Amino acid sequence: MNRAAFYTVVRKDLGALTQSQVTGFEVLLTAVNGLPLAQQAYLLATAWHETGATMQPVREAHGATDAQTIARLEKAWAAGKLKWVKKPYWRKDADGKSWFGRGYVQLTHKENYQKASDRMGIDLVSDPSAALSPMIAARILVQGCTEGWFTGAKLSDFLPGNYVGARKVVNGTDRAQDIAHYAVTFEAALKAAEEAAPSPDVELPAAIPTQPAAAWWWNALWKIFEQFTRKWRA
Repeated sequence: MNRAAFYTVVRKDLGALTQSQVTGFEVLLTAVNGLPLAQQAYLLATAWHETGATMQPVREAHGATDAQTIARLEKAWAAGKLKWVKKPYWRKDADGKSWFGRGYVQLTHKENYQKASDRMGIDLVSDPSAALSPMIAARILVQGCTEGWFTGAKLSDFLPGNYVGARKVVNGTDRAQDIAHYAVTFEAALKAAEEAAPSPDVELPAAIPTQPAAAWWWNALWKIFEQFTRKWRA
């Protein structure tokens, strides 16, 4: 895959990229590797939207800390802006844990953290903040959308051919047109990367590991991503 060709197309439509964004792209490009092209593009588009274009796992309401996230959700709830919420799921439970959204795509409610834990073999219930780990968040995004965790709909129900409808995999029709536009950009970028002459890119794993590794392993891999993605920064 020619990374330079990929980022050239992305920058042309979406603007300059920070090092943090490029590093996030590299994690996600690894995670979507091997999926059909349209699914790869739509997963990148979903992450772009859900993270506010940071391409880094985020807390719901984009809080910098758990406490800030909870405070922002409480404020929105009190103002009547979360009318679809029947019970404030972000409030800490008896164990002091909060089940607000985390990741590249927002994983909310304890039962959904448990479902993700069961499907991935990773304990997110003991430590829900682990859903903010880029590698784990990437697996939640990919498996959740391809297996239909969030709404029962799967990417294969819509793709290829219906980027607008694919939003139902995550959240009904919310911002469906915008995300479809991003998907078109990422599809073009992925095609350009495959059609261009090979480049001496960092060799990435074929897929995100299916089991959690020791913390040092994650940190070491993250440093590799940062080292080799600097040259693709806009």
